[in-house]
Amino acid sequence: MSRLGRVTDTGVGRAPRARAKGWLRGLREDLWTVRADPLPPSTWLRWLPHGLVCLAAFGVTLGGTGDMNDNGHLVPALALLIAGGQGGAMVLGLWRPVPAWWLSLGLFALGATMVRTRMGFDLETYTWPWTAAGIIAELFVLLLLALRVPTRAAVAALAVTWLVTYVLESLGAEEPYDTTSVLAVCLFTVVVILGTALRGRREARAQLVEQTTLTAEERTRRTLLEERSRIARELHDVVAHHMSVISIQAQVAPHLVENPPDELRENLAGIRQNALEALIELRRVLGVLRSEHPGPGEPFADAGDESTPHAPQPTLDRLDALVENTRAVGREVVTDIRGERRPLPPGVELSAYRIVQEALSNALRHAPGARITVRLAYEPDGLEVEIVNGRPTGPPPPSTGAGHGLLGMRERVAMLGGTMTAHPWHWDGFKVTAFLPDTPPAGTAGTHPPTAPRKRTS
Repeated sequence: MSRLGRVTDTGVGRAPRARAKGWLRGLREDLWTVRADPLPPSTWLRWLPHGLVCLAAFGVTLGGTGDMNDNGHLVPALALLIAGGQGGAMVLGLWRPVPAWWLSLGLFALGATMVRTRMGFDLETYTWPWTAAGIIAELFVLLLLALRVPTRAAVAALAVTWLVTYVLESLGAEEPYDTTSVLAVCLFTVVVILGTALRGRREARAQLVEQTTLTAEERTRRTLLEERSRIARELHDVVAHHMSVISIQAQVAPHLVENPPDELRENLAGIRQNALEALIELRRVLGVLRSEHPGPGEPFADAGDESTPHAPQPTLDRLDALVENTRAVGREVVTDIRGERRPLPPGVELSAYRIVQEALSNALRHAPGARITVRLAYEPDGLEVEIVNGRPTGPPPPSTGAGHGLLGMRERVAMLGGTMTAHPWHWDGFKVTAFLPDTPPAGTAGTHPPTAPRKRTS
């Protein structure tokens, strides 16, 4: 039992002692340091706080020197040394608040001790242990300290200042004097509370800005991922269709030839097998991204126009229907098709349709009453799409959030290896231009478009 008792007793108070040691260690790291901690510049007037502190330090130096020389009966050199040191502590507090506080407190103790030894003349008019200049200097130093250090360090500095003040007050002078300890301690407490509150407010605003930035970045990233998933689903439909056609043609081809040779049968069977394997792998990678229903913000249209989730993806053949839907809401839309119209790869047709669709939606939302022009230019090496809206005739409705339609457009263009520009146009208008190459170079999927738009001659 005694052995068990000894084991139990050794653990008594271990946790409180550890917490006390940790607290003291933290205070030592906070208050026993000379690390630089510059005062953050003002947002409106960058160096105004520094100028005010320097001006106040000059006044403390002059006023404190005269006070301790005339009323404290200190020699001018000693009075200048103490008052100048207190003013210098104020300036030092702009960059190194902890050493500035130690300097100010040490000079206060030195000045109070030296004045106490010389009391004997006009005692009823002299304030002790804090002089008026010393109180002002300590107020500035404690404020600059509380603005930069943790709350525990500011409270500890205030407590040490209290302790030094009351130790000197308890020594007291035999001659009468006007005590300033209570007034000084009350003012110091108010200043520390104010500085701590301002520091907490500044940190809260910084955290809010950081959180807002992170939220915007996350929203942009999520929108980008959603658009990429949608593009992947559309590519899955297009590529799967062609792979299925290849497989069926390879299966039917031997029956179109009378007595086909075995080599032909084997080659066609191999083509069909490779097409099926490629189709299976494609569906395995991208099929999970397909949705059973349209994405948010894509309502069903009338019959024959994406009325079911399994309808074929739109192409430029349905551009007229898209424009008519926009005209039906009372907007003027002009279409201009240049060059010889020809069928393009499904990915190019789909991306061009979606770009026009998104640009028309943006014009409807952000440019009410503006005239819209849609131009398609069939070039020898691709398709150029241009959507321009004029100046709106009325104010746009309030936006419900940040739009990311341009991100989706850029992703589509980058996927095909094209270029795109989107920028304000004449008289508060907006212009979107995209070039989609007919035969995108290999390895362009997922890359970013070039920064410079593709130049064309008209």
